[in-house]
Amino acid sequence: MTKILLSLHVLAAIIAVGPVTVAASMFPPAVRRAGARGHGAADRPEAVGTVRLLHRICRVYAGVGLAVPVLGFATASAMGVLGDGWLLTSIVLTAAAAGVLAVLVLPRQDLLVAALDEDAPAAPDRAGTSQLAMFTGLFNFLWAAVTILMIVRPGSSTGA
Repeated sequence: MTKILLSLHVLAAIIAVGPVTVAASMFPPAVRRAGARGHGAADRPEAVGTVRLLHRICRVYAGVGLAVPVLGFATASAMGVLGDGWLLTSIVLTAAAAGVLAVLVLPRQDLLVAALDEDAPAAPDRAGTSQLAMFTGLFNFLWAAVTILMIVRPGSSTGA
């Protein structure tokens, strides 16, 4: 059963977290392109559509991503490692990544999508999209750290 849970946990992480990290990283430059003053009138609807699609991917896969910690807890319980330091650190980093996504990334994406949906939008605030890019980078960094901890598992008998 442990191998099945671990397989599902890893698959959920790849299928759910991967699209969020990619779409969230693509979002700030897509917003800048969609809101650029020199953007052709014919191209603007397509560029705004791209922004909306990236935002939808982030929202949907963030919800699907809830399966990752659920399956992680089940796997850790089956393996008897719930109290291990590397796992506790991973849990904290996962919670931090979820917090960054829920509090810092998705709400800023909401605001930028709403700004693009206005009839006569101004060019997006460069500082706002840069800040969003920074928070997205932090989200991605936290997930990378969790991935490394899951592979290396310091102090475990199978760790590197």
